[in-house]
Amino acid sequence: MVGGSLTVLILLLATYFWFSFARIIDAKLVGEERPVPRIFGRPFDIRAGIALTPAELQKRLNDVGYAERPKPEQPGEFSMGANTVLLIPRANPPVAKPKVMRVDFLRGGGVSRLSAVGGGGPSKVTLEAPLLAALAQGERQRKVAFASIPKHVVNAVVAIEDRRFWDHPGVDPIRMVGALFTNLFGNKTYLVGGSTITQQIIKNMVLSPEQTLKRKVQEQYMALVLESRLTKEQVLELYLNTVTLGQRGPFEIQGVAEGARIFFGKDLSNVSLAEAATMAGIINAPSRLSPFKNPEKAKERRDLVLREMAPAFVTKAEADKAIAEPLKVHARALENEAPFFVDYVSNIVDDQFAGVLKKDAVVDVYTTLDLQLQRFAQEAVGDGIAHVDKQLKKKTTRAEVALVAVNPKTGEILAFIGGRAYPESQYNRVVSARRQPGSIFKPFVYLAAFERMAVEGRGDLTPATIEIDEPTIFKDGDSDYAPTNYQNEYDGRITLRHALARSRNIVAIKVAEATGYDQVADMWTRVGVGTPPKAFPSIALGVFEVTPLDMATAYTVFTNGGSVRPLTAVTSIVEDGKAKKLPPVVVRQIASAQTTYLVTSMMRSVIEEGTGHGVRAAGFTLDAAGKTGTTNDLRDAWFVGFTPDLLTVVWVGFDNNQPIGLGGATAALPIWTSFMKKAMAGRGNRGFEVPDGIVFADICTDSGKLAGPSCLRTFNESFLAGTEPHQGCDVHRTGVGVVLAKIGGFFKKIGR
Repeated sequence: MVGGSLTVLILLLATYFWFSFARIIDAKLVGEERPVPRIFGRPFDIRAGIALTPAELQKRLNDVGYAERPKPEQPGEFSMGANTVLLIPRANPPVAKPKVMRVDFLRGGGVSRLSAVGGGGPSKVTLEAPLLAALAQGERQRKVAFASIPKHVVNAVVAIEDRRFWDHPGVDPIRMVGALFTNLFGNKTYLVGGSTITQQIIKNMVLSPEQTLKRKVQEQYMALVLESRLTKEQVLELYLNTVTLGQRGPFEIQGVAEGARIFFGKDLSNVSLAEAATMAGIINAPSRLSPFKNPEKAKERRDLVLREMAPAFVTKAEADKAIAEPLKVHARALENEAPFFVDYVSNIVDDQFAGVLKKDAVVDVYTTLDLQLQRFAQEAVGDGIAHVDKQLKKKTTRAEVALVAVNPKTGEILAFIGGRAYPESQYNRVVSARRQPGSIFKPFVYLAAFERMAVEGRGDLTPATIEIDEPTIFKDGDSDYAPTNYQNEYDGRITLRHALARSRNIVAIKVAEATGYDQVADMWTRVGVGTPPKAFPSIALGVFEVTPLDMATAYTVFTNGGSVRPLTAVTSIVEDGKAKKLPPVVVRQIASAQTTYLVTSMMRSVIEEGTGHGVRAAGFTLDAAGKTGTTNDLRDAWFVGFTPDLLTVVWVGFDNNQPIGLGGATAALPIWTSFMKKAMAGRGNRGFEVPDGIVFADICTDSGKLAGPSCLRTFNESFLAGTEPHQGCDVHRTGVGVVLAKIGGFFKKIGR
């Protein structure tokens, strides 16, 4: 009777705990999952004539989850040839008979033709917006259905983590016996549990990680409950989407889909057997077995997984072939997915829409970022900052970098890098590093000058105006201000165009003085970015603070006819399938199209013959304008440059604001050039549009007046209509006057 009562009591307790644990599991694992906000980049069009290589298209297809196959048979599949890619685009809504599209490439790169196999296809194919990140607190997630997980990924994880997964009910008695033997007779200082995959889910997502007998019993019982509520496939899907594979910066890498991106720069559908085994091996100890930190240990573990897979899951020959492969990881995969940009967009959504979006809504944020340009930017930054490191080899701290590239006509941010390595530092220098702009502010000094001339109908300051570049003392209130040129170089008589091209400080301050320091300060105030400047002589040298994003915004004035176009990162926010209304973009007109064209034209000379001539020396041939920037004591190195279609700002310096000792032309310009050469490859050379009210005249650069036959240095200069010179050059006289002057000089020599 006592035995029967005890049995009933045990059954009652077992039933009680079963339903108690079931409620906990349903709430945390089986119930409806809370949606995670997703952030997408911009869609991509494949069409004839674009600059694209087969490898770049392969990356684009990986970005949106296309599966690489020997022959594409379903939408979302593609195959690679030598100079051809075949793909079957996804359609929304799906079509009954999707066409196989053929992309043919020129030998040197570029799409020569897009056609449908069998004919009748579209002239372009638009790939979906690529997922940049799905963000939960402290995690990077990229969840995928079990049916979409490659079989060799599943088999690799099962082989090393839970070989009898498909046969046990959630707890493996054989492993339990082995664990019990180890706990009784082994020398471990903690209890070994022989956890199954199901138990690992319970331990990681429901219970605490403490290793006690009570928790281990709870874990085993809950595993039985979980497997009674989910199929084996559902359990594996949950595990493979939530298992931790390491840490990159502030984020945990959760799930094999995100792991494939971070470790290999691939969609999960395209990972190889060796790569699948690498991820499976990491699970045991993500930090110790990280292929980034400990590639040797990661390879040893990978090879163990492959040996465990043979012969049950793969043949021995397949395992041996995979073991022979070197361990390859994509070191910059996280950076290429624009983590600084994702942080920036997340902050925008939190700041502007936190009170509008529903708490449990499905939120998709579509952005302006171009993943291909982002990759080009990351490559340019990586190579450029490595070169800076070599020049600063005696420094104890490492230089940092920021790059932002935008479409200056629309303000859309296309590439965005806030530092040299996101895993090392998440400080976003594009938006948070407030530094002096130095010489990249000088174009706004000249813009203020030309604006005043236009308003007052004067012509005493034009690109051809001659100033004297020499050591000068300026009045700063009651004090004297004695600035110098870079490396104490002075040119004497020089036109304003060439003074800007050579970045002459003295001339810039003289122009600011003639314009009025208050007028220069007012111009920058109307731009509406950075800290308010003071109306002192030093304003001409950019002695206030801005961020790289501020300067990208400011420079849009030169391609938009005098209008500053605010930068945008978000194109749409979709909540539960419905687009939210975004705040309107307010464009501010701060100058005329004519005066901004004059300054743009002058900045072309920076690249053609001035401090930015390294752009041409490095092989960038498209029409462009720009400005180098170097601040006091060589603390900051800048380069801002733009074509009509793409504007890019690069900053290099130390976070602690110590002098870097390098100028903009040395540290920042090479990064800009490397990026722009790739970003603009294949695009036609489009010049800057000349607005009405601009006239041109050939001038002598020694006198600033109309050039004559004897003038050796001439330039076809631009002017506001009515301000062009009408007098001929009086430095190099022409015709009879030259002959008489030579004769007079001859007789003077004889008279001596």
